[in-house]
Amino acid sequence: MNAKITHVSLAMKDKDEAVEFYTKKVGFEKKPDFNPPGGERWVTVGPRGQDLELTLWQAGSADPDGLGSNWRPGSIPPIIMGVDDCRKISADLKSRGVQFKREPTENPYAISAVFVDPNGNSFQINQFPQRRS
Repeated sequence: MNAKITHVSLAMKDKDEAVEFYTKKVGFEKKPDFNPPGGERWVTVGPRGQDLELTLWQAGSADPDGLGSNWRPGSIPPIIMGVDDCRKISADLKSRGVQFKREPTENPYAISAVFVDPNGNSFQINQFPQRRS
């Protein structure tokens, strides 16, 4: 699989407080921040001049697959990797016995899928719009 790590997800008690901490105290910059209709707020922060982003998720947030509802601050979150073709890579990984918790799904920010390792650690692959490649 040709992929690069683009995001690390962190569960937060309060997204606004986390954005303030990372931007004002740590010195990161706020990156994408939007509220899709009927969806969870997508907000990321990261070091200036780097592509790596921290995705800030509200602890206990509801999501269609129920994956985020178990995340708690300090827990091991999934690693997010940017890929060229989420559906193709998902099919390839499945053919090799990789189990998926979420099949490729179109979201406002990307086409994404979630797979797990043998220990239950989650990994998300995202096919971002061309401008994010």
